[in-house]
Amino acid sequence: MSFELTTQELASYKDAGFIVRRGVFAQQEIEAYRLGAGAALATAHAMTATPTARRYSLDGNAFVDVGHVTVQFEHSSDAQKIRVIEPVHHLHEVFEALVDDARLVQPMCQLIGEDKISLWTAKFNAKSPEIGSGFGWHQDSPYWVHDSEDVARLPNVMLNFDDSSIANGCLHLIRGSHKAGMLPGCSDGRQLAGFYTDPSFVNEDDQVPIEVPAGSLVFFDPLVVHGSPANTSKQPRRGIILTYQPWDRPTLKRGDVRNAGC
Repeated sequence: MSFELTTQELASYKDAGFIVRRGVFAQQEIEAYRLGAGAALATAHAMTATPTARRYSLDGNAFVDVGHVTVQFEHSSDAQKIRVIEPVHHLHEVFEALVDDARLVQPMCQLIGEDKISLWTAKFNAKSPEIGSGFGWHQDSPYWVHDSEDVARLPNVMLNFDDSSIANGCLHLIRGSHKAGMLPGCSDGRQLAGFYTDPSFVNEDDQVPIEVPAGSLVFFDPLVVHGSPANTSKQPRRGIILTYQPWDRPTLKRGDVRNAGC
């Protein structure tokens, strides 16, 4: 079965910097990913309690590095709830298998322009009910430019595990912002200021909230400006973002090669 992007979808991606495919994964599959997310969170919590865990704070927010895994906690230095795990694919078999899923890989081959591709990184976002913090406007390329010489060929795909809405902090994308290339970062004194896009270069009138049902996919360019509001609802907004790259290249943090052929 072919899951390739249509000519219209490819044109929309080129123009807007993203496309959405709604309800691609069945409810039973999504339940398996939710269970996998719970197991990965438990594993990550256990990892952060080991003697090799390195705890640190950036802009008042808690991080823990355990080997090649970075765990981010919710936005306060004493927070106990995990916000992000990266990479996550190796922490549960369902995520490891997802890396090879044709529903992701076939479109990614088209977006990268290769017959074969590999994984760059895989990140789990917990977005917990009522406490899931927001994330300011940013591009992914500034995070990766020192680790990859080919940042324009690192497209993302997000699989939503829950129904996503503005209330539970859905992804927001600035339509067409990828066309401006890598934009200047902020310079307001924060430790991570340079990774956030200077607001004078962000036209919020062009923002598109990605309100989609669970099981939907969002493909987006690494240069498109994006962010998300806080989760103020009683519902989670969990999801995984996988980023691919050309074949046979090492992953971002692990440094191993995780090929995913079309």
